[in-house]
Amino acid sequence: MHHHHEEEHFKSPDFVKDIVIGMADGLTVPFALAAGLSGAIDTTAIIVTAGIAEIAAGSIAMGLGGYLAGRTEVDHYAKELERENYEADVFPEKEKAEVREVLEEYGVSKESSKLIAEEMSKDKEKWVNFMMRFELGLEKPDAKRASRSALNIGIAYIVGGLVPLSPYIFIHDSSKALLVSVVVTLVALFIFGFLKAKAIGQHEWEGALKTTLIGALAAGAAFGLASLISAH
Repeated sequence: MHHHHEEEHFKSPDFVKDIVIGMADGLTVPFALAAGLSGAIDTTAIIVTAGIAEIAAGSIAMGLGGYLAGRTEVDHYAKELERENYEADVFPEKEKAEVREVLEEYGVSKESSKLIAEEMSKDKEKWVNFMMRFELGLEKPDAKRASRSALNIGIAYIVGGLVPLSPYIFIHDSSKALLVSVVVTLVALFIFGFLKAKAIGQHEWEGALKTTLIGALAAGAAFGLASLISAH
């Protein structure tokens, strides 16, 4: 009786990376801003206005950063692909030698690596793709990755930012709103840190505590600084 073996690999590492980037900043930056303003003013109207403005600006900036990173990856791959194609045409023996070097690093004998390199060079596209992947360590990026990344990061930032800001929308006293915001955001940071660590294969509780601590330190520093400034 044969058992069908299926390897389990996470299917959307790029999506998770985008959500982590957007959510991490979305939870911490507006949280620190709101906490800082709470140390300087009593009413929440200004905090809500400033918070919404920051979330809008932050989501656009973070989304744009994700888009530019995605475009840079695509452009870099295209440039390296062009260079490898040129070298395969102009310096074929040098490229074959590089293929042999890569194969020998994986334990293939010199005789076998020479035969494989010669055979591989008969199909230029596969030959070049091999060099891109195993010599340069580059995987062909998704051309639509940049726009998807921008959208994922931007939305994650907005969702994350609304968590610490929402108590200020419903509670008019900034001190009371701050207390609720701290509790809600620290719980959200803990859950987010736990899920993030689980998704990337790290220790869940350690990841949750680290993420919560970073958020708490950022908000505490902002609140303390704002209180110090307003006291003078």
